[in-house]
Amino acid sequence: MQLNSSTTASRDTKAWSLQVWLSFAIAIFVCAVGLAYLPGQDLDRAFMVMGYFFCLSAAFVLAKFVRDNERALGEGRTADTPMFKFVVWGGFFLAMGLTGWGLARMEVNETYKAFLGVSWLYLITCTFTLAKTLRDKHEADLRDATTA
Repeated sequence: MQLNSSTTASRDTKAWSLQVWLSFAIAIFVCAVGLAYLPGQDLDRAFMVMGYFFCLSAAFVLAKFVRDNERALGEGRTADTPMFKFVVWGGFFLAMGLTGWGLARMEVNETYKAFLGVSWLYLITCTFTLAKTLRDKHEADLRDATTA
């Protein structure tokens, strides 16, 4: 992938990168703790683990899709087909919706549901931030490699 002259790829500070990775690790940790100690049946726990992984992967795919399409739009071209756009957005909303539905229907204490819900949304937010940070680093590395 070649960067054009209108593309600016800034290099994040080490402190920012540390904060992003630390936040992502904390999000993974609190989700893992919440799911590991989830009261109830093993099937509920398995459903929630799958839902969290589905949401995590869908968020990374959506972040890449949006970034690629924004770049393509700036270059006057299209990056993906309309069907792929439907699959990416549909997958993200399906993952979020099914996981939220499963969490809402689970027969556990409301406080526990709140913990799982907040940790899940924290994980998704951290995922988008991590995806952006990784992509910025990649683009800055490409820029540095082509100007060296």
